[in-house]
Amino acid sequence: MRIEPLGELTAIFDRRSMQTHLVVSPMPEILHAMGADDCDAATVAVRLAESFDFGGAEEVQPILAERLSELAAMGLVARA
Repeated sequence: MRIEPLGELTAIFDRRSMQTHLVVSPMPEILHAMGADDCDAATVAVRLAESFDFGGAEEVQPILAERLSELAAMGLVARA
């Protein structure tokens, strides 16, 4: 994937599907927190909580689950 910020929007070009997706926060932050390694939602929640000073991973998990479902529907992440 190639990720390019465009002001309030972020363009994500998926080379596999040749599609470009326009997303808003927190999608780019979630993809960044995932990094290049395989990880699960709990790991991403911890990384986001640490990076953005949330009260803890528990506070992030409900929103994260919804956003991960949306990213999976776009084909940008795969369910483990």
